[in-house]
Amino acid sequence: MHKLVSIAALGAALAASPAMAQNQTAPQTPQAFVTQAEAAFNKATIEAAQADWVYQTYITPDTEALTARAGAKLTEMQVANAVIAAKYAATAGLDYDTTRKLSRMRTAIVLPAPVRPGAAEEAATLTARLQGIYGKGQGTLNGKPINGSDIEAAMGTNRNPAELKEMWTSWHDNVGKPMAGDYAKLVSVTNEGAKDLGFADTGALWRSNYDMTPEAFAALTEKLWNEVKPLYEQLHCYTRTKLSERYGDAVQAKTGPIRADLLGNMWAQEWGNIYDIVAPPGAGDVGYDTTKLLVDKGYDPLKMVKTGEGFFSSLGFAPLPKTFWERSQFTKPADREVVCHASAWDIDNVEDLRVKMCIKVNGDDFTTIHHELGHNYYQRAYNKQPALYLDGANDGFHEAIGDTIALSITPEYLVQIGLLDRSQVPSADKDIGLLLRQGMDKVAFLPFGLMIDRWRWSVFSGEVSPANYEKAWNDMRLKYQGIVPPSERPADAFDPGAKYHIPAGVPYTRYFLARILQFQFYEAACRISGWKGPLHRCSFYGNKQVGERLNAMLEMGASKPWPDALQAFTGTREISGKPMIRYFAPLTRWLEQQNKGKQCGW
Repeated sequence: MHKLVSIAALGAALAASPAMAQNQTAPQTPQAFVTQAEAAFNKATIEAAQADWVYQTYITPDTEALTARAGAKLTEMQVANAVIAAKYAATAGLDYDTTRKLSRMRTAIVLPAPVRPGAAEEAATLTARLQGIYGKGQGTLNGKPINGSDIEAAMGTNRNPAELKEMWTSWHDNVGKPMAGDYAKLVSVTNEGAKDLGFADTGALWRSNYDMTPEAFAALTEKLWNEVKPLYEQLHCYTRTKLSERYGDAVQAKTGPIRADLLGNMWAQEWGNIYDIVAPPGAGDVGYDTTKLLVDKGYDPLKMVKTGEGFFSSLGFAPLPKTFWERSQFTKPADREVVCHASAWDIDNVEDLRVKMCIKVNGDDFTTIHHELGHNYYQRAYNKQPALYLDGANDGFHEAIGDTIALSITPEYLVQIGLLDRSQVPSADKDIGLLLRQGMDKVAFLPFGLMIDRWRWSVFSGEVSPANYEKAWNDMRLKYQGIVPPSERPADAFDPGAKYHIPAGVPYTRYFLARILQFQFYEAACRISGWKGPLHRCSFYGNKQVGERLNAMLEMGASKPWPDALQAFTGTREISGKPMIRYFAPLTRWLEQQNKGKQCGW
């Protein structure tokens, strides 16, 4: 996840002058309006970003109030400007940039507040309170309190079904349930705001930000899901069999859905942590473990981040600024509550780049660091664009850049940076193991990445009422993921709230798009670098030509429709799941063999 101090991640915060925000006379032409609004952009976003940074790295009632106040001011500005932009957008004969910027003002708002007095404060207060519940949330393990970051780590390594169930259930009960009422209020407020801007509801607004109609975007995501769904179904079938063999039918049945807490992740969104359970004999032992390599080589959190920076430096990107190392949060402070969820920040839209993490020395966080730095380098690449273009080509692009780099954490890359000895590089007969380990994260995530917003779209549209939030959530997880909770959930539970992006109001389809796009980007990078071996072993570390082509895409920001940016790097304008299918083709064939005679599906 990235925290962009720009249009997207601050609710598409277009800041106008105070006079405009107070509905005084706007400039007389669309061009003058855009110019005046952009001129005020940086000041307002910097104030909001500074307040939010302090809050997320030092959670107190006072910092919560400060970020809510800054958020309310920003929301009032963005709504006032979006209303004006909607009127100006109907003007005939507008030039390209004015048209695009007016559209972005209106469609990039994430949580719009109504124009009525007090609504912005109400929305900001609800959002801050929801994030506070999440940030301070705790579960239990053996009856003792354990924070969210530690639960995440423990669920990746614990193989005791009773303890997994306790952690999963306590987290969802303690964090999700208390925010249900506030979340329903936030939905109501933002829907009212979306209607003020001419949208059917907040979900329709979100789907309008992809250079196509909301209906066309929903259809595109469904098409992409259907391209990759058969691979997921094979992985689900194989994983369920292995879990049943490990725990027995009483814990995990051989048929039907999989119990969510057994998959090595709090939300069952990625399954790589249980690779030890599913690893095939022989091929499954890939010969190294990234966590062990990091520990054995004496890596600490700072060295992990320095290594991530080194990847981008090898492609020709300039080093991160000195302030990055002075101002980032790399580890969890011992003296206060913070939001540990990893995020990347650009406080001033120029060079004040930061990451906020609670890094642990393990393979997961090593990958996450590469991902978050992808946001930072993207932010800096487009920092010369006008204020309204300071963003990714679409939000999926922003997530995909870091993921593309993380895909290149191959054995070859680990050799190149001295983390793995060449003699330890797994031989070709280990390819299925390598691909399965990747697939347990990349492929397993796909339906989760899709259903988070599918659920919210239904909530925003009114198809799902507050009384049915929990039932609809579990129904959708079953439909898309083939996953069920470890035990029956009460009707007044609110399990969606136990996932950060729900209380934080962060759209999630971007992560689904990123899973698809990263394989397009990765395949293109490997092609540009001249890689000749199996695609999944490719490392383009050190290739300056890749860096040049990548930068050509990154520096465009949001100045052009996303197909233009896609074409700049990959040569095609069509987003497709086919590169991902090609990447995992050997695994697909192997899974089909393993699943012969099994009752797949759920």
